[in-house]
Amino acid sequence: MYLSANKARQDTTAPPAHSTPSAIGTTNGTGTTDTGTATGTGRGRVAGTVIALGTVSLVTDISSEMVTAVLPLYLVLGLGLSPLQFGFLDGLYNGITAFVRLAGGHIADRWRRHKLVAGSGYALSAVCKLALLPAGGSIPALSTALAADRIGKGIRTAPRDALISLSSDERHLGRAFGVHRAMDTTGAMIGPLLAFALLWATADAYDAVFVVSFCFGVLGVLLLIAFVPGRDELGTLPGAPAAPAAKRPTATLRSTLRLLSLPPFRRILLAAALLSLVSVTDGFLYLVLQNRMRLDAAWFPLLPLGSATVYLLLAVPLGRAADRVGRRVPFLAGHLALLGAYAALLFPIGGWPLAGAVLLLHGTYYAATDGILMALAGPLVPPDRRAGGLALLQTGQATGRLFASVLFGAAWTAWGVSTALAAAAVALAAVFAAACFLIPAHAFRETP
Repeated sequence: MYLSANKARQDTTAPPAHSTPSAIGTTNGTGTTDTGTATGTGRGRVAGTVIALGTVSLVTDISSEMVTAVLPLYLVLGLGLSPLQFGFLDGLYNGITAFVRLAGGHIADRWRRHKLVAGSGYALSAVCKLALLPAGGSIPALSTALAADRIGKGIRTAPRDALISLSSDERHLGRAFGVHRAMDTTGAMIGPLLAFALLWATADAYDAVFVVSFCFGVLGVLLLIAFVPGRDELGTLPGAPAAPAAKRPTATLRSTLRLLSLPPFRRILLAAALLSLVSVTDGFLYLVLQNRMRLDAAWFPLLPLGSATVYLLLAVPLGRAADRVGRRVPFLAGHLALLGAYAALLFPIGGWPLAGAVLLLHGTYYAATDGILMALAGPLVPPDRRAGGLALLQTGQATGRLFASVLFGAAWTAWGVSTALAAAAVALAAVFAAACFLIPAHAFRETP
């Protein structure tokens, strides 16, 4: 009901003739969006497009996390893959997007059809959930299905984040991304719970998980079609006068790549890519935790729920704090939390205290880095190349995660889990120091 009412307000309330809206929704002439019930100061206002995309992400994340939660269990314990084989598939699952994020962002900017490009990615990911059924234990078939699913994610992520950035006041981007990520994480909490319930009710029938995941994926696509405004490209937002074609710059791949010549953006991209390279991926982190706790396999899908709960609770508060104190500080501090999770896994403690510490630190890491990185980099990119610029940043991260997963899997196979994790911790500490140099405080004059 909230979405329907909000959409009606967007369609019927026109902005002042002299204003060029920077948000999908009603504007007040300053770029601040007025959606829903707001406080007197306007500090709590979030664009309706952010809420709509958050709802789509919530439902889609239920679909994605159902599969993500059971995938390590299915591949390692169910199919008997070695850590190196799992590392290859996990790296493919997390890193294949590196090759399509830039294309998705560039096409969205060039065509000015952010919703269409994002919707194509959502639809592809939904269909790929069914492809896991006939794949069985075939590594080539599983690789193809997982790669196609990640291609869909890669296509949709940059246009979606560009819509969030373009539809929000730049002073409150941390809050906007925090709200979206909190809704997204709500789906990440529900997904593992639903997967756990299905496996318990069907005696470990993974096929049931894949089918239900597909149904939620389709629902996410339908919500996108119904509630995200169709004319979502810059300059032709709902209720805004269309700009003459001559005044609309056409984004090219070369112009997007030229963003690398901007020192602040280049520094953020390099720091994010290097930090991703030394970050143990979620699947491996949960496998290490399960190994340390000797946790029964039936409880494994619930581990992501702990991280997701912390993420949900902290995403908005940390986003608001980032808008006040600057987004560099929480982004870097989040990686200290990840380093703390590695240290907890290396200490001689076990049981649920270990699980609580690791999941708390892991969830804090995501809450302090995921959306805040987009809020940090977004204002540095011109609006007509916003999707492509954020895609460049996400491509750097995805490439780092691709190699990180393969390297950690190889280290685990060659040296054992403890040595591999210790090496990852040392590498993260070194790269963190480099990132503090790459993203100096004086280079980013953020005005809360």
